[in-house]
Amino acid sequence: MISLDLKLQSLTTEHLSAIVELDQACFGGLWTMDAYQRELDSPNSDLLGLFSPGSSLRLLGIGCFWSILEEAHITILAVHPQYHCQGLGQALLYSLLKTASDRGLERATLEVRASNLAAISLYQKFGFKTAGRRRRYYKDNGEDALILWLSDLQQPQFQATLLEWHTMVSDRLSKFSWQLLFQ
Repeated sequence: MISLDLKLQSLTTEHLSAIVELDQACFGGLWTMDAYQRELDSPNSDLLGLFSPGSSLRLLGIGCFWSILEEAHITILAVHPQYHCQGLGQALLYSLLKTASDRGLERATLEVRASNLAAISLYQKFGFKTAGRRRRYYKDNGEDALILWLSDLQQPQFQATLLEWHTMVSDRLSKFSWQLLFQ
């Protein structure tokens, strides 16, 4: 079986149009080009992209977090709808958490739609716990957001957890002939 390479890399201004296209496909235009440019320009933002040379799409997924004091606030985790359920979301989440840990951040947090069971399941697989609820958080339909939290990114056992997750992600990706190459 032939493996399809997946490349994970930090995004730059040259990826801006691909980022906006992916946002449109995933969220219907959640963030504008200017908003993504601000993310790229901010020293407190980490914006990662998932690419595959064998795909007609330039960008298969994106993940972003803000460094706020000792916290990684995950703002975006998106995989093109054509590539859902193939482990790409796991690969992005793993990479965001590893990057946050490498940067010395102590915990990660995010908001997710209360109805987004697939995303909630993914986050729970990576140890996130529900810390609260933001009522009517989403402006488009007034839906609540769950606040999810993961702590102990700087504890010694977290490095072992990262190794377990790396194996889990690699195994999942290989079921769909993907192979993640880190840059």
